[in-house]
Amino acid sequence: MGVKITDTILRDAHQCLLATRLRTEDMLPIAEKLDQVGYYSLEVWGGATFDTPLRFLKEDPWERLRLLKQQIKRTPLQMLLRGQNVVGYRHYADDVVERFVYRARENGIDIFRIFDALNDIRNLVTAMRATKVSGGHAQGCISYTISPVHTLEAYVSFARQLVELGADSVCIKDMAGLLHPDDAYTLVRALKEAVQVPIQLHTHCTSGMAEMACLKAVEAGVHIIDTAISSMAGANSQPPTESMVAAFQGTPYDTSLDLELLAEIARYFGEVRKRYAVFETGMVEVDASVLIHQIPGGMTSNLISQLKEQNALDRLDEVLAEVPRVRRDMGYPPLVTPTSQLVGTQAVLNVLYGERYKVVPKEVRLYLQGYYGTSPSPVDPELLHKTLGEGVEVITGRPADYLEPEMEKAQAEAGDMALTEEDLLSWALFPQVARDFFQWRREGALPEKEMVAAIAAALSRRLRVAQPAKAAPRTVRSDGPSPWLIAGRHRAMRKAP
Repeated sequence: MGVKITDTILRDAHQCLLATRLRTEDMLPIAEKLDQVGYYSLEVWGGATFDTPLRFLKEDPWERLRLLKQQIKRTPLQMLLRGQNVVGYRHYADDVVERFVYRARENGIDIFRIFDALNDIRNLVTAMRATKVSGGHAQGCISYTISPVHTLEAYVSFARQLVELGADSVCIKDMAGLLHPDDAYTLVRALKEAVQVPIQLHTHCTSGMAEMACLKAVEAGVHIIDTAISSMAGANSQPPTESMVAAFQGTPYDTSLDLELLAEIARYFGEVRKRYAVFETGMVEVDASVLIHQIPGGMTSNLISQLKEQNALDRLDEVLAEVPRVRRDMGYPPLVTPTSQLVGTQAVLNVLYGERYKVVPKEVRLYLQGYYGTSPSPVDPELLHKTLGEGVEVITGRPADYLEPEMEKAQAEAGDMALTEEDLLSWALFPQVARDFFQWRREGALPEKEMVAAIAAALSRRLRVAQPAKAAPRTVRSDGPSPWLIAGRHRAMRKAP
């Protein structure tokens, strides 16, 4: 049987290349074609595609999921779930995690790719259990990175824990594109010997090694690989789907996917991408420096943004050099959400203040106290002493056990602004963002100024005609629903049970 393909075009691909700004109206026209391909799954939800639509697009992510499910009937829909962090940037109480998983399953998610930034199995227990109870496929993730403590033996041991917890499959999540081709072969072989579930590989093209890593992983027996349609592949995204399909044609790993159909889909997204030029990251095709500093592309963008705000972009090289030192001090956490933000922000502060750990954010202190989980190796004792001092408790239990239930509080705060349980979950996860969105929805307002400008610019580029500034917001594309109508439909939704 050939290797199977998960395409990330509707989630990670545009999150990596277009700041997660792809709108639902540009997904729906091609959804049926995507469904015809024969993918193992389509990654369509989770990660930053939950809060970004609420924050910037004035779209309801739950409505997006339902609309996609209506169009994609045969191909399983997949999401990225940050374990106890759900789709946010902190730990949430178990009642939030459980209700989110149940509602995500009810709204259309079939496969839940569940990871923890620290590979702390305790942070996956609730999400994995809820996925199994809801009838979903629970895919446990290994957050892959390189450090003195991240060994082959450690990864194999963690994979065994995932399967013991109930994982239906195991994914190697190489978020920075650090996986060397030979290491991919060795790791996949070791995992196949250790666990009797399908193995999937998710990697990024940042370092230029992704296609080679995928090839070696397939030769080692990996069951599924992640790709992105070619017009949204490469750079920080995944390897191009068509290239990988062509590479395996006529071999024992043949995917049996139709290259002509894939080419048609690629042309569609090639045109769509032009309309989002304002959100392009500008990253070159390959950034081999990631092999030195190990900083994922998205994290680099955040560092640049922070330095720009402080008029200190000229100090980027100092920050890039400081990141590995902070990571070592903090016990070598993998650089993935949310630990990448913690390490990156601390590195920026260390450089700008001219003294290491002179200023330490609250979130970093919580990490050092164990509220994010157990670090892969012990935190530097001097760092603990300098930042926490004497008498500050460092917890050793499961972090979520220290959290009070949150759903009732969210209900009291949201009041009649939350029309459904999905609304209530959005509020529990992102209270201020949800409040702003619900207020906008209630008032029937047009998109905020940033989006008006972006939509007007996109339409102007597409039609190649000059558009009066005042008329642009009222111009609606004819090949898909209005971006504000998509969100507005939520008014008529039924009450959730």
